[in-house]
Amino acid sequence: MFFGKNKIKDENKNLNNITALLIHAAKIDENFSETEEKIIEETILQLGAKKENIKNILIDAKKIESDANQILEFTREVKTLKNEDKIKIIEALWKIIYSNNEADIYETSLMRRLAGLLYIDNKTMGDIKEKIKNQFSK
Repeated sequence: MFFGKNKIKDENKNLNNITALLIHAAKIDENFSETEEKIIEETILQLGAKKENIKNILIDAKKIESDANQILEFTREVKTLKNEDKIKIIEALWKIIYSNNEADIYETSLMRRLAGLLYIDNKTMGDIKEKIKNQFSK
């Protein structure tokens, strides 16, 4: 589990908030697709969720996302993660964005804000973006 020695309740809360961030990215273009939901499921499995908990995590995260006022509420947990886990989340966010083969201004604006909030430098963010963009353009 990527949360180290945190209690299970804290792990679930953190995973729910991370999932809410992914859902927020999927909904920002007003088209939350089945493909985006699959990307989110794969990502939270990679981050340590148990397969049998996926549906409940998604339900909780959708509620958190709809009730939230700003993305800061989702990014607190991500900031504290190891860099490799942050990268997984950033990759998932770009996959969500490019799942429809284009990034609109709202999606790219979100990613610029997240880069600053998560302390991801521009080069790293750009490299991840290009890697994912190339995967989807094939």
